[in-house]
Amino acid sequence: SDGSIRLHQMTSEYPLMQWNGSTKGQPIIALQWALTRPAVFFALDASSNIYIWDLLENDLLPVAKQTFPSEKVVTMTLLGEPEKANGLLGIVLAKESGQIDIQYVKKKWALP
Repeated sequence: SDGSIRLHQMTSEYPLMQWNGSTKGQPIIALQWALTRPAVFFALDASSNIYIWDLLENDLLPVAKQTFPSEKVVTMTLLGEPEKANGLLGIVLAKESGQIDIQYVKKKWALP
């Protein structure tokens, strides 16, 4: 609820990493690992901002941020084919109006 993200290992109750203030205090409403690249995850905050984290590139801050100011994004999910090495990765966004939007991710964040 405060925008903090914690990375846990299943064998410990304490996080391996913790990022405070990554969304400037906005609650995170969806978070998902990339299906095609294990070190990348996406976080959606309550202000319709998507943060892209690539832990191999930078483990302190998101490597990119995309804002959707025109309409509130209420949730997201990722689509892709992890068994294929084509690097195709998409983000499906559900907007408050009921509209669905699909955005494709740059290859550098999608390739295995």
